[in-house]
Amino acid sequence: MPTYTPVRCPKCGNNIEMYRNPVPTVDVIIEYEGGIVLVLRKNPPPGWALPGGFVDYGETVDEAARREAREETNLELSSLRMFSVYSDPNRDPRMHTITTVFIAEGMGRLKEGDDAAQVQVYAAEGLPEEMAFDHRDIIADYRSWKFSRVGGLIRG
Repeated sequence: MPTYTPVRCPKCGNNIEMYRNPVPTVDVIIEYEGGIVLVLRKNPPPGWALPGGFVDYGETVDEAARREAREETNLELSSLRMFSVYSDPNRDPRMHTITTVFIAEGMGRLKEGDDAAQVQVYAAEGLPEEMAFDHRDIIADYRSWKFSRVGGLIRG
């Protein structure tokens, strides 16, 4: 798979190599009222997902995680900590993304917003059938870490 696309410069006519790079995203496992928060996506790809999205230019990944959580769930986050990174080129059907996954506690009144058609709290072992992206796998890794402290990047 080529990592760049040649584009002709309109001024000089030379080819310029436009590199294709993965796009940074964030996802947040929000612990809330004894479960984890999932959002039903308004936009493709369909399904239930962890709150998250694209990192804006000039934004840190933890700032993006807080912003996306607030926009999609109306919750503020406490105890935000990085869990792991997922980079399978096929994890998002739209493009190659690399997501930094965080764990946090949600505070406030849960309410759908932004790209969320619905928002709901689920037990980590009772997920909806239709999950988006690789979020079922991420939640399985979270469960393994949470109950046995195996996997993830969090130590201690």
